[in-house]
Amino acid sequence: MAAAAPPPPPTPAPSAPTGLPDSDSTPVGHPLFSRIRLATPADVPHIHKLIHQMAVFERLTHLFSATESSLSATLFTSPPFHSFTIFLLEVSSNPLPKITSHFAPIDRIIQLDHPINDPETETFKNGSDDVVVAGFVLFFPNYSTFLGKPGFYVEDLFVRECYRRKGLGRMLLSAVAGQAVKMGYGRVEWVVLDWNVNAIKFYEEMGAKVLPEWRICRLTGENLEAYRDAI
Repeated sequence: MAAAAPPPPPTPAPSAPTGLPDSDSTPVGHPLFSRIRLATPADVPHIHKLIHQMAVFERLTHLFSATESSLSATLFTSPPFHSFTIFLLEVSSNPLPKITSHFAPIDRIIQLDHPINDPETETFKNGSDDVVVAGFVLFFPNYSTFLGKPGFYVEDLFVRECYRRKGLGRMLLSAVAGQAVKMGYGRVEWVVLDWNVNAIKFYEEMGAKVLPEWRICRLTGENLEAYRDAI
């Protein structure tokens, strides 16, 4: 009687996805290559456009007076993470070109069912490749006397409309939180408009606590100028 054939070798378990392309393969479907990097003064024109779009979305264009000149004069005056810092979100339908920076860029690949139709590709195109700017987050250090530790305050977090609901906002906020942990900071804080229920739900799903008992107090414009000679 002939011996039974040996069983086939077990199928190796698939390796966990890394979010980065293999050297000998390209993701199938519609991959969106995304990257978070430190912004530079050369990015100010795009940052200015993003801030204006955010003001339109938040229905606050009547408060918008920033210019490219004012941003250039006040941002990038100190080392990153010690003062105003901006993470810029770039995306492309092709692998992003390598860049060098003392902050290692964060690269991810997002698999989409359909390609994104970006009507503002030319406006937000960054460089000679098909790289476009899709969003940003601006943050800076603050301090908690209760914790006895510094933290980060997020002033702005914005993703352009056609790139929303794809995990890119989470990617930006996670980058700030991750940097806070690396630096031994105690917390990350920001504010959200009370009518923006989608954003509130998103932040709560990320583990943030919304504090309804707190109110923002602000001195600006003439009310601030009144204190010029107060001391």
